[in-house]
Amino acid sequence: MSGTDPASAPDAGVVPACVVVDVANVVGSRPDGWWRNRAGAATRLLGGLAGLRGREASVDAERVRIVRIVAVLEGAAKAATAPEGVTVVRAPHDGDSTIVSTAHGHLDSGERVVVVTADRGLRARLAGGVLVTGPGWLNDLLGR
Repeated sequence: MSGTDPASAPDAGVVPACVVVDVANVVGSRPDGWWRNRAGAATRLLGGLAGLRGREASVDAERVRIVRIVAVLEGAAKAATAPEGVTVVRAPHDGDSTIVSTAHGHLDSGERVVVVTADRGLRARLAGGVLVTGPGWLNDLLGR
C-alpha cells in the first residue's frame, strides 16, 4: 500500500464535464459592439474557448474539469469559425432547441453537462441532471 489517501489526491471530487455554450447569449452579455458583426464576435469567443479544455472550475457546489466544449451557433453567427478543440453545432432552426438536444444527448451518453446561458426559458427546458451557469462564469474563466 502506498499510504496515499485517495481523497487528498488532486483529482478527488473533480468531475469531467462537457460544457455546452449558448454562444448568442454569452456574446450578447457584453456590450462590445457584437451586433455589428455577429460572426466575428462569435469567432472571437470561440477562439478563447479552446484554452479552457483541462481547466477546473466550480459550478454551484460541484468541481468540474472541462474536457469537452460544444458551442451552439444560430443566425448570422453560424458563419463563425472555431479552433481545434471546440465542437461547433450550427442550429438548423432555433438555438434553444439545439442546445437542449445537444445537452441531453451528452447527458444520455453518461457525461456530466454544464450549459452556459442566462436564458430562463432555456434553463427550464433542461433535464435535472444538467448543471447550468450564466455567461459571467464563462466570461470570468476567459478573462473577458
